[in-house]
Amino acid sequence: MSYFSAHALSCVFKQDSSQQNGKALFSNLSLHLERGEIVDLTGPSGSGKSHVLMALALLDPHASAKLTLEGRDSSSFTPESWRRNVVYLPQRPVLTSDTVLDAVLLPFGFSINRNAKGLRPQTAKPVAKQIRNGLDELGLDDVELVRNPAMLSVGQQARVCLLRSLMLQPKVLLSDEVDAGLDPDSSDKVGAMLQNAATHTGMAVLRVRHRNSDGRASRILSLAHGRLSRQEME
Repeated sequence: MSYFSAHALSCVFKQDSSQQNGKALFSNLSLHLERGEIVDLTGPSGSGKSHVLMALALLDPHASAKLTLEGRDSSSFTPESWRRNVVYLPQRPVLTSDTVLDAVLLPFGFSINRNAKGLRPQTAKPVAKQIRNGLDELGLDDVELVRNPAMLSVGQQARVCLLRSLMLQPKVLLSDEVDAGLDPDSSDKVGAMLQNAATHTGMAVLRVRHRNSDGRASRILSLAHGRLSRQEME
């Protein structure tokens, strides 16, 4: 049995609510992730890669699918508990707190993270030293915990968002080009942290990437013209 799976994954856009038919971005896709596995999702711009990730996180109202996590259907979860276990990391980082420290700690104040619900047991709120070490591992050693996130570059903000997501210890992380625009060294640090999380916590990672393979993915899937295919590994 697959650790995380999606069947009949479809996304159809309607021009307006009165139309019965719309444009199918993709239809009847199937994919699975194993525990501790990293899978890359590639494909041309506009093919729907981000929509696949949002659909898997139950964040795309245009999409439908049969989703399971450890054999449990997504319908047996509340939307909040599903998204607690299956975390979507968007391409455009969102940091609304006044400091980097508060930005990382923000989700730990939500009730879904204060109480054990769904499959993921309660995760301990990280302390400042853990956050500092995580930032250093991502090449953000020059970013102070008291820095206003608005003063960071987009690449720096993306890595802070990644650290926040990883500290929640989800079962599945859906990463949408988190390393886009980063220099090779910073991109490698991001990949190393994701690999460490997959290896040591069993987290399954699905990454949308346009960069060349970094050798960390066990499989590479390509989405094009509404079809999902497996690419040969180099």
